[in-house]
Amino acid sequence: MAQKIIGLIGGMSWESSAEYYRIINELVRDRLGGLRSAKCLMWSFDFGEIEALQHAGRWDDATAEMIAAARRLERGGADFVLICTNTMHRMAEEVEAAIGLPLLHIADPTAERIKAAGLTRVGLLGTAFTMEQDFYKGRLAERHGLEVLVPEEEDRRTVHRVIYDELVQGRIEPASRQAYRAVIARLAERGAQAVILGCTEIMLLVRPEDSAVPLYDTTAIHAEAAVEMAIA
Repeated sequence: MAQKIIGLIGGMSWESSAEYYRIINELVRDRLGGLRSAKCLMWSFDFGEIEALQHAGRWDDATAEMIAAARRLERGGADFVLICTNTMHRMAEEVEAAIGLPLLHIADPTAERIKAAGLTRVGLLGTAFTMEQDFYKGRLAERHGLEVLVPEEEDRRTVHRVIYDELVQGRIEPASRQAYRAVIARLAERGAQAVILGCTEIMLLVRPEDSAVPLYDTTAIHAEAAVEMAIA
């Protein structure tokens, strides 16, 4: 079976990009068997440079960097592109418009999985940018009809801090797992039927047993959707 070439915009952080690479290749081996693995290209950013643009609010500069990365993948022969981070889907439409390739948006397969389970009200964890800005919540609501709940302000600060101070640096702290469990529990108390792990590093910290409601791991869902697209 011929495979399409998956273009991965990664390095945001490399911790989660490594998970994308592992999951995609494991799934291709499982589907195609034997020694089969994925045909893919990855452009990996220096995340320190991207993080500085994010926290300085220099989103136009960050968009230009993302477009340049997508164009490198296009020139390299990719058939479609993934942005291997939830936060940088802030400029997904601009990136897709700048290239001649499809962009597989991380929120879409996640929403389809949630709707298939018959759920309509979900909690969202992620960076402050993802939880507070509308580019992600809005897509879930407008395109998929989901009601999205985000944590209260203090909980948002905790979730964001753990991502940038610990997870993207490869630190997995038991105290932070407990903090995330509490945040998830409070979302469930407010009526969330499930919780989206809307930052690709959160799956390094939180497991299904940490929640009384289903957790939707965007990293795994996005990677699986990429494989489906590559071998369709």
